[in-house]
Amino acid sequence: MKQYIVDAFTDKIFSGNPAAVCVLGSFPSEDIMQSIAAENNLSETAFVVKENDCYHIRWFTPKSEIDFCGHATLATAFVLFNYHAQDTDSLDLFGQIGEFTVRRSGELIRMEFPAYKLEHIEITDMMIEALGTIPFAAYKDRDILLVLHDEDEVRDLQPDMELL
Repeated sequence: MKQYIVDAFTDKIFSGNPAAVCVLGSFPSEDIMQSIAAENNLSETAFVVKENDCYHIRWFTPKSEIDFCGHATLATAFVLFNYHAQDTDSLDLFGQIGEFTVRRSGELIRMEFPAYKLEHIEITDMMIEALGTIPFAAYKDRDILLVLHDEDEVRDLQPDMELL
């Protein structure tokens, strides 16, 4: 197994959003992947295995497996493009969220993910209390998405992190 630590969303060392990337010939047990992620103690560790012409990717936090992580996917694409799939500008990946493609154009990486199927939900008193403002709308899929009225409202937020 080869493991890399990549700072996503930056071109400066020790900045951005770090993720670990483990490139494997086959997936070890979930217990082993969970232990590696816990030892890395980064927000996410990505594990990737080439299967035929695609890459199977899984994401683990220090506590559990999750269905998707954007910055760890970007880190994985960087590792694959630079060290394992240098002769291609397109990677086909699949994970719990389905199949998706990552493309390279020069030094830029573009990721195209399946869209979540957001369901409109009612705004609750708990949402208002936790957020500290009344959202314009609320939606749910994997997470709850609260839509605010404008940028200033987002910038001025002082949410109750315990309630969130």
